Amino acid sequence: MTDTIDARPSLPRELRAYLEELVVRTRTVCGPHLVSVSAVGSLALDDYRHGRSDVDVTVVVDPALPGPALHDLAGALAHPGLPCPAPGLELVVYGADFAGRPSGEAGYLLDLNTGPLLPNRAAFDAAGSPAFWYVIDRSVAHQAGLSLYGRPAREVIAAPKRSAVLAAIRASVREHSDGEGHLADNRVLNGCRSVVFCRTGRWTAKRAAAQETAAAEEEFRPLIDAAVRSFERPRSSPDPLPGTEVRAFLAWVRERVEETGGTAGD
Repeated sequence: MTDTIDARPSLPRELRAYLEELVVRTRTVCGPHLVSVSAVGSLALDDYRHGRSDVDVTVVVDPALPGPALHDLAGALAHPGLPCPAPGLELVVYGADFAGRPSGEAGYLLDLNTGPLLPNRAAFDAAGSPAFWYVIDRSVAHQAGLSLYGRPAREVIAAPKRSAVLAAIRASVREHSDGEGHLADNRVLNGCRSVVFCRTGRWTAKRAAAQETAAAEEEFRPLIDAAVRSFERPRSSPDPLPGTEVRAFLAWVRERVEETGGTAGD
């Protein structure tokens, strides 16, 4: 780490001390086997909203890291032992051999969810896990991952093939169409982001993607504008959105993704 996290203006001030300590604990547990720690998700895309967004972190380690160290790391980073100032921490650890090649698989060594609004969960076996979340996160990490320690994300995390990313987006849209466990505003904004990726091949911040989609699709502008207003509120008190309109919008998103998937190569 060539500079301190506190010196990086792109990181929200509310998270800097937390991320510094997260890196310290990760280095302590992983020692010389630690390759990289990167902020991904909303932090990487400069769209973090305090009180609403999770902290998304990707860690890459040497495959020779002893297995018990992963359990030690999950314990060292779990809330409230390390108090998370955001609603949650979503941290994924990959082996450098897996992360360095394109893949449409989940492929993690550790998937840790923890925080005041997330139930503590640590998974150590990627077999059977829905792959799409991880494929999308690695695609974002390769494009825009913000280095917190070690080698830059782009050097150690390969971009999944476009066909794999589009398959992941399709699975994501299906998940959000079902609606269970997801806030309505996030379902809409993720749909906007998916459409913009299909058009441009790049990940965009949710609010920027919403603005672009609303400008191009007048029919959905009121719903998208309402989703953006709700997104500005704390996660515990979102605005209600009309379920029928949300489902209709996501059906339209799914059609756009299917059209792109039918014409795109790897």
